[in-house]
Parts: sequence; C-alpha cells; structure tokens
Amino acid sequence: MMGHHHHGDSRQSATPFLIGIVITLSFAIVEFTFGWIAGSLALMGDAAHMASDSFALALAGGAAWLAQRPASKIHTFGLGRAEVLAAMINATVLMVIVGALGLAAIQRLLEPRPVEGNIVFIVGSIGLMLNLALALVLMRGERTLNKRGALLHVIGDLLGSVAAISAGLIIVLTGWTPIDPLLTLFICALILVAALRLLRDAGHIVMEGVPRHLDVEEVGQAMATVDGVESVHDLHIWALSSTQTALSAHVLLRDINDWPGVHWALERQLRETFGIEHATLQPERAILGATRIEDLKRNQGNPD
Repeated sequence: MMGHHHHGDSRQSATPFLIGIVITLSFAIVEFTFGWIAGSLALMGDAAHMASDSFALALAGGAAWLAQRPASKIHTFGLGRAEVLAAMINATVLMVIVGALGLAAIQRLLEPRPVEGNIVFIVGSIGLMLNLALALVLMRGERTLNKRGALLHVIGDLLGSVAAISAGLIIVLTGWTPIDPLLTLFICALILVAALRLLRDAGHIVMEGVPRHLDVEEVGQAMATVDGVESVHDLHIWALSSTQTALSAHVLLRDINDWPGVHWALERQLRETFGIEHATLQPERAILGATRIEDLKRNQGNPD
C-alpha cells in the first residue's frame, strides 16, 4: 500500500475556516462603512484586517483540506506541509497589513482628524464579540501551525476591536483623538511580533529542523536503552508538518536475529514516548567485541 495513514476528516478540518470566512467578510463591510462615517482609522484599519482574514481563512481551509489528502506516488508523505506554506503566506500578509496600518497611523498623528467616538465604540464592541466567537471556534480541535496562523489573524482583529472600543471611549470622555492612531500603532507592534514568531516556526519546519519539543540526544539515548540495542547513530529527526514528525536512524544490534522484536519495541517507544509516527530504522550488526577480536588473532596464528 502506498504512503501512510492520515487521521481526521477534511470536511471537519475545513468547517471552522468556512464559518470564519462568512463572519469576517460580512462584518468587514459593516465595520469599514461605519469607520468611514466616523472618521476612525482604528475602525477602518480593523475592517481592512478582517477583510484580509477572509483570504487568510480561505487559504487555511484549503491547506487543511490538502493536508488530509492521501499520499501519492508524487507526494509519498502526503501534503501535510501545505498547512505550513499557508501559515508562512498568512504571516507575510499580516506583516504587510501591519506596515500599511503603521504608516497610516503615523500620517494620522501628523494630520489629526475628527473622530466620532460613539460610532467607534458601538461598532468596536460588536466586532469584539464576533471575534471572540470566531477565536473560540478556531481554538477547538487540533492546534496546527496552519490554524495558528489563521487564529493569529483573528486575534489581531480582536485586539483591533479592543483598540477601537478603547479609542471610542476615550474620545467620548475626553475628546483626545490622537488615542485612535496611537492604539493602532500599539496593536500593530503586538501583531508584528506574533507574525514574526509564526514565520520563524514555519521556516524551521521547511528547513527540516528538529521539532522544538524534541532533543536529538535524548531520543537517541532512549532508543539505546531498548533491550538488544548496542547503540544508535546517523540519527535524524524532522517535521513533516506541524503535527507529524519523522525519524531515521541506524541501529546497531547485539544480535541481528533479534531485529524483529527490537524493531517493534523501538517503534512503540518512539510513538508513545516522543509522538514520532514515521520512523525509518536501519539495522546493523554490532562491531565485534574486544575478546572476539583477540580470539580471531589467535586463530590466525594457529591454523589448527
């Protein structure tokens, strides 16, 4: 049988993203309209961010569907890294949005404009409730890097709503309009840090780095404790996706005939202790011990 087994249902994996697309796209139109009427950069910026989230969620949903596709002759490990690529694209889009909002906020500080605080407060409050609901939907189930990227967009929206509410309240109470772009800059900084971390983690997987929760030496030492194993070398560990880890290693055995039992024990240890489902293990006969070498030397000197 070609490839490996995939768990889960692609339709279930894509459902949270489909729900998110409908919510974000609908409210983005409403938020931008009222942001334009109120003259609020925080509100319009949050609307632009939510509109981009529709694209981000569509990309994430498509990647989740692709990741559930079975392995093929061309992609023998399946398409799990589609989710990693989606996360990288979403992180990059977030940084572009942050840059655009940051420039707009600076421009607004230099050229202040009147802001309707009441409208900003009401629309921001509605946006906060919708984003909280969407965040709860995305937090359910398996936490993949792809879902983390989509969730980051939603959290950015949630923070944008908080900024809009805060700005609206302060403007209503004090009339101090610079709070609107200042809070926008603050939210931009928070989103930028999170986006850079997501991009770093996705890049680590693409470069086939060892998953951050695993230590190569610890795994190798644990494998060497399995009965019948002399030592382990040429050990490699890498991530196939944000949820799947692969390993390959050469295993030196005291007795090559013990390999079937040792192989089973090693796979069980790797699966249950370290969560490594894909293990390729190469058995090797252990190097002859010192006493055995001495016996060979003596036999070579004594033909009898």
